[in-house]
Amino acid sequence: MRLSDLLIAGCLLGTVAISAQDLQAVDLTAYNTRRLRDQQTTMLILGGWAVGNMATSGVLLYSSERDGRYFHVMNIGWNAVNLGIAAAGYFSARRTDPAGFDLYGTIKDQQRLQKTLLFNAGLDVGYVMGGLYMMERAKRDQSQRLEGFGRSIVLQGAFLFVFDVGTYLFLGRNDSKLQPLISGLYFNGNTVGLVARF
Repeated sequence: MRLSDLLIAGCLLGTVAISAQDLQAVDLTAYNTRRLRDQQTTMLILGGWAVGNMATSGVLLYSSERDGRYFHVMNIGWNAVNLGIAAAGYFSARRTDPAGFDLYGTIKDQQRLQKTLLFNAGLDVGYVMGGLYMMERAKRDQSQRLEGFGRSIVLQGAFLFVFDVGTYLFLGRNDSKLQPLISGLYFNGNTVGLVARF
């Protein structure tokens, strides 16, 4: 093979590698744009739940008696925390530059969020169980505070369980969109490579 043939082949391969890399960057940026927009949407849902609960409980607090007052006090406190989490999550996703992720960073961030949601779903079950325990304990102790707090914690834990599992599934639908971006990657024990098909 002549030197000129090698130079032409090298230039063509370099162009193909750059084109495949540029295509991956465009697809990755589009994927991350969609992923971050979906995260913002889920935080708006959580924030809407929090504001709705705080407003409703704020109004009903003054007309409620006994365990109802404790129920609404706990709702307001719990949803103040939910609102803070929703605001932090929304603005974090909004500030994040979709083009600032490489493939590894994208996969790592997506998996971190999904693991967090599954962990939170487990905590939510614990909240419901804790609330049920408080309600049962209230029967023995004749405690209106335990009854009201327990009912509120069951409600909030149940909502958060549905929210966390729903968000996990909603954001997980994007996982299949990563497949074309990583399908050309291979590892044989000694080498890592990228195969681009045209």
